[in-house]
Amino acid sequence: MTSDADSGTDTDATSSFLADHTDGERALAAVLAVDSETTTWTFDDIAIDSGTFGELVSRGIVEKVDGEYQIADPKNVQAVLDGDLVDEETSADEPAQNLSLPSVDRQAMAGLFIGLLAVAGARMTAFGSIFQRGYAISPGNDPYYFRYWMGELLADSSGVTDYNVLVDAPVGVSGVRPFAHATNWFVATVLGGGQVAAETVAIWLPVLGSVALGVVIYKLAVILTQDVRVGITSVLVFAVTPIHAVYTGLGFLDHNVHQYFWLGITLLTLGWLAVDLQQRLEESSDTRGAVMSHLRSILTWGVAVAFGLSVAFGTHAWGGSPLLLMPLAGYIGLRVALDTRADVSPVLANLPALVGVGIGSVLTLVLHLRWGWHSGFVSTTPLLVFGGAVVVAALAELWRRHELDYRGLLVGEGVVAAGGLFVFRWLRPEDWAAAQRRVDDLFFREDITETASLFSTEYAVLLGPIYQLGMEFYIALAVLGWVGLVVYRQYEPGWLLLGTYSGFLLVLAGIQVRFAGQLAIPFSILGGLGVVYVLSVVDLARPPAPFEAQTASKVSDSGPSMPSISLPDRHKLVYLVGIGVLIFGMSLIFVPGLTAQATYSGPQASALEAIDDHATEFDREYPANFVLSEWGDNRMYNHFVNGESRSYSYAQNNFQDFLLDADPDGWYSQFDGRVGYVVLTEVDADIPAESTQNQLLTNLGTGGNGTEALSHYQLLSVDDDRSAAAFVVVPGATITVPEEPGETVNVSTEVSVDTALFTYEREVTVGDSGQVEVTVPYAGEYSVGSASVEVTETDVLDGTVVAAGSG
Repeated sequence: MTSDADSGTDTDATSSFLADHTDGERALAAVLAVDSETTTWTFDDIAIDSGTFGELVSRGIVEKVDGEYQIADPKNVQAVLDGDLVDEETSADEPAQNLSLPSVDRQAMAGLFIGLLAVAGARMTAFGSIFQRGYAISPGNDPYYFRYWMGELLADSSGVTDYNVLVDAPVGVSGVRPFAHATNWFVATVLGGGQVAAETVAIWLPVLGSVALGVVIYKLAVILTQDVRVGITSVLVFAVTPIHAVYTGLGFLDHNVHQYFWLGITLLTLGWLAVDLQQRLEESSDTRGAVMSHLRSILTWGVAVAFGLSVAFGTHAWGGSPLLLMPLAGYIGLRVALDTRADVSPVLANLPALVGVGIGSVLTLVLHLRWGWHSGFVSTTPLLVFGGAVVVAALAELWRRHELDYRGLLVGEGVVAAGGLFVFRWLRPEDWAAAQRRVDDLFFREDITETASLFSTEYAVLLGPIYQLGMEFYIALAVLGWVGLVVYRQYEPGWLLLGTYSGFLLVLAGIQVRFAGQLAIPFSILGGLGVVYVLSVVDLARPPAPFEAQTASKVSDSGPSMPSISLPDRHKLVYLVGIGVLIFGMSLIFVPGLTAQATYSGPQASALEAIDDHATEFDREYPANFVLSEWGDNRMYNHFVNGESRSYSYAQNNFQDFLLDADPDGWYSQFDGRVGYVVLTEVDADIPAESTQNQLLTNLGTGGNGTEALSHYQLLSVDDDRSAAAFVVVPGATITVPEEPGETVNVSTEVSVDTALFTYEREVTVGDSGQVEVTVPYAGEYSVGSASVEVTETDVLDGTVVAAGSG
């Protein structure tokens, strides 16, 4: 037995074990029960899994004696369980006090901390592109929609308690992603509610949300595998998943960060409920008693409420939320069949989950009916899932009581689902039409890059998943096959949950790559488990706990020799680092490249600054300071210049026609005061030499390729490579100079913008009136034949007529 001098160490080990294992109390109680009946015992005498037992041995709580086992200090372990530890130095007259905090596995926490640093670091690879020229430039187009509405809500609210701004809010807030907007507003208000707070939320909330999701992934992985190594590795896999790093990167304020987090909470809560019940069943010969003890736990119902909140908040976080309720419905349908096969009451086993869906359904509807959030179709979807879940659970209960084949139950569930859809179509035709539009968007939308398939032929089918999800994708895919086999053979509701969501999201990502971001969450855990297994195959780690069950006899004979986390010797460490670089480094390589596709270049930032400075200097107000650009960039420019980043429809409807037209000056009248600035960037396609694209970006409006110099476009910014150029749209100053009719007169001035130095030149034929009349877009001293005319910037902006000698 352990000496008194070592009791403190045993106390720490026992407390650490309890902190790291959700089932720790039951495992220790099971071992204590056996230990109290016999001096020594074997692994086969206790009802705990081999991974948990290995942890007890490695921490010194259980020790080996003559080929069998015993608890090193039963009294100490029982005291930790009872919370009755007494300092031996405390006087007998003094009351016993235990003010110390629970011990934690410092190595596991250090590993988790490193993993979370990797999550944050991978999402800040574009730091230099985000913070340019004094601006915090979010990547992409959509983040500026969320920044716009956050600013509007902050302007309309008086503080954090003024939730009325969320009630009957504009359609832009309430119609599609209300909870995402509400969260952004709330956090910004807590931070002070000013421009700095709004910018802080816009830039840093996606990163912080990803770190929080990393913690959720760690906890879920540990719950499912009982192995902290898998938890930490899962966080590392998650950290370097390219598409997720892009969608939650620095400044990428969108609905993604919100929907990802609440999807993670849904999986975590459902996973906890499933594993808690499974462990109680494994540790008891009384099936009903185990289920009832699960239902009597206060923690069970706390988790059920958290699950219900995740359903409601996740539903209102984005417009496509019904898609993520489908795997929930599928899981419940498969889960009750799994319970029926195991002769576990489907109704009682799933009661917390059913209550959670019910809570989520009610809250979702209340927010819709009272605050006007979301459409009727989206808001009623959780209720449909709840109704279907109750029906299939009741059906499964009847199936079990009549001892029918569970496979027939699956057919019955299919009939129930089809009937439910028929009734929904009959009772809610408008919502059915909305659902059909969503289906059309899923299968037939092709206007943006992220609607392509994860297995697109552009990346040779097999390389697309590596580019989007990293090297671990195929490892996770192999583990998903193992999950299917395990669930088919055993009662594993936790793995059923992860397998159901993984399979469904894999199909969605195969249709549209945008869903690879959601797929990354369960695949991180599958990938983490697979990586630890690969390391064990090459003798660099113990097998992960789920696979270690296959070698339980080895554990009972000799016991594990390694703690949950430890560094190998120097020789193995080299191999471990090498494999880590190969697996994680290869994935991380893709992150900057994929991120760069959404960020803005230095020349674009220069164009923004030039436009912003010009609009400020000359006090131009909307729409005179509206920026026309390629639609994918349009919200960015207008957010900073005029604050109107709600829509890019004008740019989407007009810019392409403007770009290809051969008469840019002709568009001046079409703009009719609607456009104040124009930005052009490089395009991949070959376009006509006389197009606006070439006239402005290539020739800077000075003529060439059979075209004349332009009258209404003044260059503000251009880089040496002509990758981006900004122009202010001006009426132009009209120069008039008397000359002989019929004579051709040269009009020119020198222009210098950034590093570009060129001559703006026009040749004008004098009309019968004997006057040269030419409209020019630049201020400066013009040479007009033999005369000289001075044109000011005010003349150009006001459309002033400037006569010779008047300057």
